Formats: sequence, C-alpha cells, structure tokens
Amino acid sequence: MAIVEKPLSIGTSEPVLADRPLGVLTRPKGGNGWRDWLSTVDHKKIGIMYGVAAMFFFVVGGSEALLIRSQLAVPNGQVLSADPYNQVYTMHGLTMVFLFVMPLAAAFANYLIPLQIGARDVAFPRLNALSFWIWISGAIFLNSTWLVGGGGADCGWFCYSPNSGVVFSPSHGVDFYAIGLLILGIASLVSAVNLITTVINMRAPGMSWFRVPVFTWMMLVTQFLLLFALPVITVALFFLMFDRLFGSQFFNPDTGADPLLWQHLFWIFGHPEVYIVVLPVFGIFSEIIPTFSRKPLFGYSFVVFSGIAIGFMGWGVWAHHMFVSGIGPVSVAAFSLSTMFIAVPTGVKILNWIATMWGGKIWFATPMLFSVGAVTMFTIGGVSGVTHSLAPVDTQQTDTYYIVAHFHYVMFGAGALGLLGACYFWWPKIFGHMLNERLGKVHFWLATIGMNLTFGPMHILGLQGMSRRIDTYSSGFGFALWNAVATIGAFTIATSLLVFFYNIWKSKKDAPNLPDPGPDPWDARSLEWMLPSPTPEHNFDEVPEINGLDEWWHRKYGYDDDGNVVRIATVEEAAQKGDATNVHLPSPSFWPLVVAIGMPLIGYGLIFNLWLAVPGGLATAGALFAWALEPADDPDAHHGGSHDDHEAPALTGADTNEES
Repeated sequence: MAIVEKPLSIGTSEPVLADRPLGVLTRPKGGNGWRDWLSTVDHKKIGIMYGVAAMFFFVVGGSEALLIRSQLAVPNGQVLSADPYNQVYTMHGLTMVFLFVMPLAAAFANYLIPLQIGARDVAFPRLNALSFWIWISGAIFLNSTWLVGGGGADCGWFCYSPNSGVVFSPSHGVDFYAIGLLILGIASLVSAVNLITTVINMRAPGMSWFRVPVFTWMMLVTQFLLLFALPVITVALFFLMFDRLFGSQFFNPDTGADPLLWQHLFWIFGHPEVYIVVLPVFGIFSEIIPTFSRKPLFGYSFVVFSGIAIGFMGWGVWAHHMFVSGIGPVSVAAFSLSTMFIAVPTGVKILNWIATMWGGKIWFATPMLFSVGAVTMFTIGGVSGVTHSLAPVDTQQTDTYYIVAHFHYVMFGAGALGLLGACYFWWPKIFGHMLNERLGKVHFWLATIGMNLTFGPMHILGLQGMSRRIDTYSSGFGFALWNAVATIGAFTIATSLLVFFYNIWKSKKDAPNLPDPGPDPWDARSLEWMLPSPTPEHNFDEVPEINGLDEWWHRKYGYDDDGNVVRIATVEEAAQKGDATNVHLPSPSFWPLVVAIGMPLIGYGLIFNLWLAVPGGLATAGALFAWALEPADDPDAHHGGSHDDHEAPALTGADTNEES
C-alpha cells in the first residue's frame, strides 16, 4: 500500500545524528587529501574510487565502440583497416566487461554492503584496498599494450585458439590480454573472499538471512560465482601465457592437444560471467522498484531463491556457446535443455518486479525510470537468448550480429542502464546532494533510445546474414541502412553520457544553493538511509538491532487499528543516536598500493625480459613483508578506550586478525 507519492522528508530533513559528540574516534590520520585516498582502507572511499575509475573506462570503452560504429556506418568504410579494427573491438569488449560493468558493480558492493548489514567496515579493510589497487594496476597494464605492446589484442574478448597463437597474433597484444586478465582476476578473487566473509560474519544483531536486503543477497551470490569461476579462467590464461611465452603446447592439435579445451575453459567462466554482471543489477532493481512503488518487494523469498538458483544453474549452460564446434548431439541436447530451464528463475524475478509495481503508487523519478527501462531491455535480451537453446536456430545465429544484439541487450541494456539507475538512487547517500532530475530524465531517454537504435537493428542484420567481426562490407549486401541506424544510436548513447557528466558537474556546483536532501530523500527501506549523507567514516554510532526485513521502513511506519499504514516517526526520530567516541577503526596503509605496483612490473618482465620481473617481484614480496609487520593501528594515535564485541562486530574479530 502506498503512503505518499513523494517522500515527506525531501528537502526538509536535517542530517541524522547532527548532534554527534565532538572527538569521534575513527581511523587515525584520516582526511581527504590525495595521500589519504592513496592509503585509505575505508570501504566507502574505496567504493568511490572504484566508481570513478569505472566511469573513466566507460569513456574509454565507449570511444572504442564509436570507432567500431564509425567504421561500419557505411559500406567499404575507411576509418580503420582490418588489423586495427580487430584490436579495437577486442579491447572494447574487454574494457566494457572487466573495466566498466564489473568494477562499477563492485563500487556499489564496497560502499553499500557494510551499511546494509549494519557493519562499520568490511571484514578485511586492507585486503579491500589491495583488491582495488590490483584492479587499477591490471587495468593500466592491459591498456598499456597500445603504447608498448604493438597494439591491442586482436582475437576477440574470448580469444579462441588457434587465433590467439603467435602464428595468427604475432604482436604482444595477446600477451597483455593473458597477463592483464590474470592480474584483474587476483583483484576480483581477493574482493570476493572479503565480501563473502563480511556478509557471513558481520551482520548486525538480529539480521538473519531472510532479513538481509536483496542487493546484498545478490552480491553475495555474485561473489561465490567469482570465487569458483575465476580459477577456471586462470588455468586457461596460464596455459595461453605459457604457450605464447615459453613454447608449451596446450592448444596445439599438431602435438595431440585440443584447441576446444580453451573454449570449454573460457565458457565455463564466461557464462557465469554474464550472471556476475546481471545479478548485481537484479539486486539494484529489487531495492529501487519497491522504494518508488511505495510497496514492499513482492515475494522476497522467491527473489532470493531465484537468484541462488541462477547462480547454480549458470554453471550448466556454457556449451550453448559451442553448438557449432562439434561437441556431439547428446551434449547439444543436454545444454539445450539447461538453457531453457535457466530462463525459469529469471522469469520469476521479472514477475516479482511487475507484481511489486502492480497496485503501487509509482513515482517515476530517474532511478525508477532506469530500473524499469533496464528490466524491459533485459526481458528483450532474455527472450532473444532463449532462442539459442534451439540448436538449429543457434547454428544459424552463431557468429552473426544477432548474437551481438542479444549480448548487448543483456550486458548494456540491463547491466549498464541498471548501474546508471543505481548512480542516481544512491548519489545523495554517497555525496550528500541530489543529481538534477530533469537532466537525469534527459539522460535516461537518450540512453534508452540510443541503446535500442544501436542494438535493435543488429537483430535484423544478423538474420540477414551479417557476420560478426568483419571490418567492412560491400554495398550489395543490403546491410547499409541498419548499420547507419546503429551508428546514429551509438552516438546518441555517447550524447547521453555527456549529459550525465554535465549533470554531475552542475549538481555539484548547485548543491550549496539547494535544500539539503537529508539522509533519506527517497523514503527508502534499507539501513543505509538511516545514516547521514555523506556517510560518516565509522558508519553507525551504535550497531543497530534488527527486528525485521526492511528495518528502516518499519522504524518510520506502522499500522493503525484498521490495518492502514501510518507514519509513526520522522526520519530524525527513527534514526538511532548513540555515542561514537569509542569507535575504533584500523589505520590507513600504503602497502596495498605498493603490492599492486609490483604486479605490472612482473608482467612486463614476462613479456619483454625476465630481469624486468625482478624489481616487480621484490616490490611485491617486500611490501607484503612490510604489511605483515605493520601494526593494525597507528602507534602514535590515541584511541581513548575500547568497545565490546556487540557494539562493533565488524572491527573486533576478522579485521583484527587480518591486520595484526
């Protein structure tokens, strides 16, 4: 049942806990100078850095996409020749998957998971910083191939053998691909272990598993997918690296090896990777849609269990990418059935979101527009994906632009649009001011129209027979019209991104002259909205006691004798106030950054000269040794007391063990 069309508190609330006592004890020597950002172990700052870096690589990957579309805009395009075109589309895929969508989801996971479960930090704060800096070092290493590797990898983001061998890819681009993804994998693996430990061990008192917000649930499933998928692709990348750099023969059929081994290893990782991208946005939809429908999420347990089911079933569908590779009719039949079945839990989620909106008093603010639009785009991508469960259809669609259309409706239509909606939703929580709603809606419509103009026609091009990974086509093939439309769509998406960046700049500039949005501008439901905006470094003055699902909403609303929803407390009254003078957090450290710096040096040494790996190995090993000897807290800082385990469970157990 809806209460109000717009929240009662917007533009009027004072920040919660404004009367917090002076002298709050947080991390020693904390601040906002550049040195503090380089050494921070605060999960919120790390989340912000993930987000900023991911948006930078969104621009990089988007620029590569514009080059691709400019080349294909007209027949016989002359923007790029064949080899640079292959490099650009390969690096575009790698950038958008590994350097934009995944890290932007990680940004929200890092910032929000401790807040949603009532913790003051993640389980291992310095490991959290390490995962970010390793990811940055891997991203820089991967893109440095343009400068020192003779160009980018040219074998597609999947890098099939034998195309990835030195015969067909003689430059160092594929070497940078293999080692760069290995470095990025280390970052994701460290982060997965950290976030899994955080959710399992750091939940506030009373937060049972079925009181955990859906976003945190979906991120937990995602981390388990990463935990088990990354070792598979790591094995494949090691094989590829040794084949290219040391003369091994893991994928050479002339020596009795099987090049299909790479395909199996890649897609055992690659299809769970799709759910690594979309499960976080499923969690985002499940936070935004109930908030703006003024209703609780319909079928909470069904949404949670369907997410878990997707995680399990995602391991059983990889070979539908290989129906034309000769795996045999029995395997084709088995993977056809599994591909059909995985649509069931996905459909359950869509029905739950629709049922949540049904009968609600919907407020179409920008986050809601992005969420509804992304769900719609995902539904289209899901329907086109289910067609691949039919082997005869898949055989004709494989390696055509129909696959490109399906893939982008899922990865961009659901993934990117959903994450952009999350930016608008949580922006006031992270930065303390709203993004402009009018510009946000312009951004949404440009992005949605541009996305459909770009990828919708690719269904038609694929059915007409246009192959993937071709750098040009003749005018007589009949591909010109829809390629021109797709190119217009791509530049429309680029325009929408410019609107987004302008919105960020303008909103920051105008914020001092606008009303304070307060801690809860959307009248939301989960715990992060009870905290001041921006969130203080120690998060909660006192770790809250959880009494039910949607704890924050129930602190604001109750039921009268007739069963009608009534407000029982203002935002300020509902928020828990406490004494934060004894909050004690781990000190910053530069060693995670130093550890990460050594890894690209090892990579350059493996590619160019093993002696170059020596300083990298020494830097990494030395930094790890210094990290182990570094005290958990600054010995010169006074912390003024202790706190019991019940007050701050996020800092007295796992974190102390890791830092000491």
